[in-house]
Amino acid sequence: MALPWKKMASAWLPLLLLLLGVPRGSPSQQEPCQTCRDLASNFNKGLERTQRENFGGGNTAWEEEKLAKYANSETRLLEVLEGVCATSDFACHQLLEQGEDHVEHWWFHEQQQHPDLFQWLCMDALKLCCPPGTYGPDCHTCPGGAQKPCSGYGQCDGDGTRRGTGLCMCQTGYGGPFCSECGDGYYEASRNDSHLVCAECYRACGRCSGPEDSSCLRCKRGWMLHDRRCIDIDECGTDMAHCRANQFCVNTEGSYECRDCAKACIGCMGAGPSRCKKCNKGYRRDGVKCLDVDECAEDMEEPVCTGANEACENTEGSYRCVCAEGHVRKEGICVEDKPPDAPEKGFFDDITDDEVVVLQQMFFGAIICALATLAAKGDMVFTAIFIGAVAAMAGYWLSERSDRVLDGFIKGR
Repeated sequence: MALPWKKMASAWLPLLLLLLGVPRGSPSQQEPCQTCRDLASNFNKGLERTQRENFGGGNTAWEEEKLAKYANSETRLLEVLEGVCATSDFACHQLLEQGEDHVEHWWFHEQQQHPDLFQWLCMDALKLCCPPGTYGPDCHTCPGGAQKPCSGYGQCDGDGTRRGTGLCMCQTGYGGPFCSECGDGYYEASRNDSHLVCAECYRACGRCSGPEDSSCLRCKRGWMLHDRRCIDIDECGTDMAHCRANQFCVNTEGSYECRDCAKACIGCMGAGPSRCKKCNKGYRRDGVKCLDVDECAEDMEEPVCTGANEACENTEGSYRCVCAEGHVRKEGICVEDKPPDAPEKGFFDDITDDEVVVLQQMFFGAIICALATLAAKGDMVFTAIFIGAVAAMAGYWLSERSDRVLDGFIKGR
């Protein structure tokens, strides 16, 4: 009997993963055995979640009698599978799609005889996992035995999976192929048939018989053994140190450092301008020190900054030519730093706001007066004067409303 979710998964999974931005062909970052383990674990959680549920169709007794018990029904299987894989878990969806026939077969035919889904699906059917303490395609036993791999002090590479080399990756302080002995820099503090305690040696010891500095059997690199003690090697006093030409050596415990010489030096024997082998350009020898040469000093034979309006400025080991005060460099030469010429003022630039109001009133008054005179046609002087007065008042009234327009016009804004 084919489950409906099979067809749905095959049809919708690629589209779902595409919408989620998950590359279908990308390899899973998680180990396949762990993916299968998570799938089985989530399946068991789904069983617990649906343990007390039924078909929910109304007549539960009839459904259990005629269709099959809910506990082993296809309906419950579908409900469990809905929550097995997270939406964005591509590896889980891919594994479920590949193993859908096995899951269905186990649910209907193997569940009673093999109740452990992880062992049946991941170990026996899909062969992605091995029993604990074994590894590789054929589930070989890890070093130290399956019961206590790597003597209990390490991790067997590939333990419980069909992958790995089976080599022991020992915990700090333990070593050997079975992690059954103390590693470099550690000694046996106690041991019995089932237990081993490794403690750290003195910091300079590579192998030791105890924690004291006099218990060294072998020294770490950068130290040498003398009377069961490890003494620091001064690499700077031997040919063991390899520093570059303009560096000097500084000895440290178990090693050495290469540090740069002072700027005044060409080659040096230590830090500072007093340890120079030779003075660098721009410096001069004064006793044991290399001191900066002041190229800008007045007693120099020839001036170094010869450009017009240039001044010399001394720097450490050198100098630079800058423009004299009140000058700036333009196109490679120093010119006088003049403020830019102010733009010429317009006719109305200095006019005040009150004067603008008066001009507005005069402007409108003159225009309306002229219109009134034309209307009177020169017949009556009184009429023209009266209308002129009205025009002045109208000009003032209109100027109040056209203030913004004329103000911008007169000021050129």
